[in-house]
Amino acid sequence: MYWEKDVETLPREELRALQMVRLQKTLQNALRTPFYRRLFAQHRIHPDKIKTPEDLQHIPFTTKEDLRNGFPFDFLAVPLEEVVRLHSSSGTTGTPTVIYHTRDDLDRWTNQVARCLYMVGVRKHDVFQNMMSYGLFTGGLGMHYGAERIGALTIPIGAGNSKRQIWFLKHFRSTVIHIIPSYALLLSTIIRGEGLDPRRDFNIRIILLGAEPHSEETRRRIEDIYGAKAYNSYGLSEMNGPGGAFECLYQSGMHIWEDYYIVEIVHPETLEPCSPGEPGELVLTTIFRDATPILRYRTRDVTTLIEEPCPCGRTHRRITRIQGRTDDMFIFRGVNIFPMQVERVLMGIPEVGSNYRIVLERKDYEDTMRVEVEIKPEFFFGDLQKLERLRERIEAALRAEILVTPDVVLVEPGSLPTQEGKAQRVFDYRKL
Repeated sequence: MYWEKDVETLPREELRALQMVRLQKTLQNALRTPFYRRLFAQHRIHPDKIKTPEDLQHIPFTTKEDLRNGFPFDFLAVPLEEVVRLHSSSGTTGTPTVIYHTRDDLDRWTNQVARCLYMVGVRKHDVFQNMMSYGLFTGGLGMHYGAERIGALTIPIGAGNSKRQIWFLKHFRSTVIHIIPSYALLLSTIIRGEGLDPRRDFNIRIILLGAEPHSEETRRRIEDIYGAKAYNSYGLSEMNGPGGAFECLYQSGMHIWEDYYIVEIVHPETLEPCSPGEPGELVLTTIFRDATPILRYRTRDVTTLIEEPCPCGRTHRRITRIQGRTDDMFIFRGVNIFPMQVERVLMGIPEVGSNYRIVLERKDYEDTMRVEVEIKPEFFFGDLQKLERLRERIEAALRAEILVTPDVVLVEPGSLPTQEGKAQRVFDYRKL
């Protein structure tokens, strides 16, 4: 049942003591970063006075904006020559957030992911087909190395190319897949279109779902389609990526590894600690990472901390399925997108008017994204070929910024709805 039984079942008081040892080391390490050195001096924070996890409340929150403003090295705590990898995500202003890793950091992260996979039954005899994107996105590489650590045959096939996915599933008899929930549904329709049955003609027994939020109903539908157990996971690049929290065989909340993180749940508006069982914003502090220590990071994800012991015997607490976000970010095909990214691109194109909207829909289990853009009168009425070239230019600029290709529709000036006060830019009609 356990990858590291002693750690996974550590009594709560001993787990708390381990947290404090690692937190003290992390605080001293944070003082090596320009950002936290300034922050501690400004607020007269002395790491030696942080005696319990609750004392962390004396330290201000760290936000995604802090990470962007600190680009590229304000959060780096080790010499650059000790860094062996970085992961990066785009931001609303075009400035990325960057997380650095030493060799030890990657080894710990790999072990963390292996712990998650082993918990849901992945073993050395499995064939693991990783259908997530590789590269700066953490989902692909994170799960890849965890599966290899267990000893599973790992197929780094990446995202998309459904017929190729089916070919590999069939010929290599893949037993474990890592996949976006909406793509799992879409892939099943393509499988049937090939005259195959997702349950009968394949060997899938474990499905690892990630990269986008999904409902319990979607999970159960996926399980019914494939005849396999599907497990929810949680991760974000600022906290390494996949493996931050994972369901066990009981599928009743995700164990968040408290030997890697200190967990807080705060009220999204008051930022005060929530009462037990009260939903709020998840705040995380890294305590087992050297290159990029992050203290009290506001994830913007809303969840509830489950204090009750889990029947699986693990003592690390659980969080519920993510219920939403406290900001306006949306997820499309596994990519985090902020409306301001779209606006920044559109407003930098002279022919574009002042109004636009982003429409998200789901058709035949596949997410679609349409960006409707008003064009200034002097450019809209005229040569159709010029309009088509403009549409293609806008589409290419958006793809470069948000890493996915939306459908761009050019519309007549004044044709889109307007609102008094704050404009609504995103219309999300997807139902999972």
